[in-house]
Amino acid sequence: MTIFSKLNGIASRIAIAIVLAIILVLALGIIISAGNGYYSGGRVHVRFSSSGFGVINPDRNQMMQAGRIALMIRVVASSPRPERQRLIAVLSDPEMQAALDAPPFSPAADGVRDDNLDWLRQLIEMQLEGAAPPMVVSARRLPMAADKPADLHPSEAALPESLVEVALPDGQRMSIRLPTRPARFGLLALLSVVLFAAVIVALWTARRLAGPIREFAHAAERLGVDLTAPPLAVRGPHELRTAIAAVNRMQDRLRRFLEDRTQMLAAISHDLRAPLARLRLRAELVADGEQQGKMFDDLEAMNAMIDSTLAFARDEARQEPRRLVDLAVLVGDVCEDVADAGGGVCYLGPRGIDVSCRPTLIRRAVANLIDNALKYAGAARVKIVRENDRVAIVVDDDGPGIPLAEHEKVFAPFYRLEAARDPGKSGVGLGLSVARTVAREHGGDITLINRDGGGLSVLIELPAQ
Repeated sequence: MTIFSKLNGIASRIAIAIVLAIILVLALGIIISAGNGYYSGGRVHVRFSSSGFGVINPDRNQMMQAGRIALMIRVVASSPRPERQRLIAVLSDPEMQAALDAPPFSPAADGVRDDNLDWLRQLIEMQLEGAAPPMVVSARRLPMAADKPADLHPSEAALPESLVEVALPDGQRMSIRLPTRPARFGLLALLSVVLFAAVIVALWTARRLAGPIREFAHAAERLGVDLTAPPLAVRGPHELRTAIAAVNRMQDRLRRFLEDRTQMLAAISHDLRAPLARLRLRAELVADGEQQGKMFDDLEAMNAMIDSTLAFARDEARQEPRRLVDLAVLVGDVCEDVADAGGGVCYLGPRGIDVSCRPTLIRRAVANLIDNALKYAGAARVKIVRENDRVAIVVDDDGPGIPLAEHEKVFAPFYRLEAARDPGKSGVGLGLSVARTVAREHGGDITLINRDGGGLSVLIELPAQ
């Protein structure tokens, strides 16, 4: 087995699909996290290390945000008053706008208390511990102002700002505004996109793997129904290619075996005609009229068997392509033809029952069953019954029926059951055998049922469309 064959196996394909899915999820995580920071106006840092990677936005991380604010407060508090305004201008940025001696807000003007801001205040106070005298920090949401810049997006203009206030050790008050930016991609969106990507990769991989397997299953099912179907295309993983090639070889061998058997049967039947002709000539010379008549009867029976065998062996209807037909119309036409010829047959059944079949073979099988019913019961009733994915052609007669022990034997070629039926009306013995062969070639079968009130029901079951 080559390296390519190993990589083309089912296990290798599944492993490659999993690896690709992981890489895709990680790449999407980096892109979306970076995009989140970009659209949120923050500074995004992608950090790689031996243990992995991470995407950091310091303006969205409360711990880092509290550290920046505390550091800003310490720097301003430790500077002389004349230098503080210059430091404020240097340290301020769009995400943290610091100011000195801003007018305080009264409690009535305060915004709604926010748990996140309260947690941010506690983090700042923890990092300012040890300052003497202690600095008191407060944080609140500001009411929405009407003087926001006109170039803001409507979704941003409708959001309130946050305010952090602190009293410096010398009594001066410092305030820091924290504008609220909308997060264009939240955690739920990130998880949704990652899940969507994983599902797409999984479905694509499953379809790529299941497609050839599904076709192989259909081909294996078709093998028992139609040996003349074209071979299955060899594609898919290495293991599946090997199985498909084996099935194609088996189908070819079975087809050649049946062709050889049919040719041999036709040759034997043809070669028997010469000795039968000689026997007939010799029978003409027999002086005993009674014995001569019996010999002629036997010769006629043998000729009938040979004719039936040749017709069966040379049957070209098996090369007929399958097509979709209305089974009710086909069976109804057979019944009408028999009735026009004087046979007592009637059809009862619905229309619009489609099956994929070789119409000539189905017609012959139904005609054989109707012919048997007319021979041994004088009349026949035909109907079609559909149950789920199966269709049954039912031929009923009121004859003597067939003993249960003989139900399988009557399907053998040239087997005749004169003890149960009328010996004067016996045929060659190929009718039921041909009908079963046709049914099984179409993926169905034939069943014999002795009815309680007398008579026989013969069912040809076929797969429905």
